[in-house]
Amino acid sequence: MNRALSLDALRGYAILTMVLSATVVYGILPGWMYHAQVPPPDHAFNPNLPGLTWVDMVFPSFLFAMGAALPFSVGKRLRKGASKLSLALNALWRGLKLTFFAILIQHFYPYMTGGDLHSQLLAIFCFALLFPMYMRLPWEMPGWVRTAIQLAAMAVGATVMLCMSYPTTYDLNLHLHTSNIIILILANVSVFATLLFIFTAHSRSVRLAVLAILFGIILAADADAGSWAAWLMHASPASWLYVPAYLKYLFIVIPGSIAGEILLAHTEKMRAATSSIATSRAKAWGIAAITLAIVVVNLVCLYARWLHLNLALNASLLIAGYALLRRGDDFCALWRDLFIAGAVMLLLGLAFEPFEGGIKKDPVTFGYLFTTGGMSFMTLILLSVVCDFFKCHRSTAFLVMCGQNPMVAYVACDLLIYPILGLCGLMQHLGFFASSPWLGFLQGVLLTSLAVVVTMFFTRIKWVWRT
Repeated sequence: MNRALSLDALRGYAILTMVLSATVVYGILPGWMYHAQVPPPDHAFNPNLPGLTWVDMVFPSFLFAMGAALPFSVGKRLRKGASKLSLALNALWRGLKLTFFAILIQHFYPYMTGGDLHSQLLAIFCFALLFPMYMRLPWEMPGWVRTAIQLAAMAVGATVMLCMSYPTTYDLNLHLHTSNIIILILANVSVFATLLFIFTAHSRSVRLAVLAILFGIILAADADAGSWAAWLMHASPASWLYVPAYLKYLFIVIPGSIAGEILLAHTEKMRAATSSIATSRAKAWGIAAITLAIVVVNLVCLYARWLHLNLALNASLLIAGYALLRRGDDFCALWRDLFIAGAVMLLLGLAFEPFEGGIKKDPVTFGYLFTTGGMSFMTLILLSVVCDFFKCHRSTAFLVMCGQNPMVAYVACDLLIYPILGLCGLMQHLGFFASSPWLGFLQGVLLTSLAVVVTMFFTRIKWVWRT
């Protein structure tokens, strides 16, 4: 097994379902097709409404995949002898670039600039400008030249944003706080998760101990608004850059890093093994069915609030999964370690489900963090069966390639597809899809498919964006 394609597929699944959830027609689909706390038809945010839908699973899956990639990226550099200081500085620089990405794309979205002809052209210009900013240029050149090109492209983007903010043009009211919230959270969590991994790469227990301390600080901050813990969870030298509340998402990313370590260790072990007892296809089909069932059961029962039934079904499925994987090496050993870790996290999440008024994405609850983290473990096992064991490479290529180029996939619709449709006069005809729920879903599928085509094209020619 030369590469854990399941990890790329998990990232691709997360980014594409993120695009799908944003492109379906609002107001006419069933409630489980949207975030649980913004139900149709008016989609008014209700912070007191608990529940979980597949849309609520999208962001945690991406965070989990980001954590799982740390042993493969940062861990690889550590094993090659890179200094922790250089890696830490690189993590800070990457966080700043990701924050700039969050600010830039939000200011260039057509709906932010009026949606007219010039807005469409500006969005396409922004999409093109992102290539010299974030793509590793294919030509041979000194490192300082590459950095100079990136900084020059960023300067051009910042200058255009400033020009757009003048009242004589778009009156955009340029503000650093106007940024893409999802990318900003990723930037914050990426920096802290990477720093934590750099200094605890050889000790999971220390990593988990840091999470335990953070858990206590968050609880103390919620219990006493005048405590030092509350001050710590609200103090920020620049709130457009760093928001302490986002550190809650480390409870998904750090377990993700442990999943990445398990995946990497077993990958290297299987690659080096001269002989082992091969995992049977029947066992692979069995664990795929069980992990899929765990994800579906939690989505259905937590949305419908069938909490007692959910606990009973989860207990049965977890026992069955452990019994199936109890013996064996090769892939079986990999899936067993992932399954046990995921089961612990899932049960912890279900135990915390009643806490803070039930599972909620916003404000994020611990039940949500632990439950979705456990479900992400199960999703990774499922994709490992499909991509790495059965080697269904062609049928999953769209997931893998989008997972290898997620930044392009994330903005393809807003900065390229929508503007092109607008320039061709086709945006006004999208209203046709609002006539029925099936057509409303079909709109999301078609737009997401276009984003897949765009992303696969740039991935195939190796025009990949990286921070």
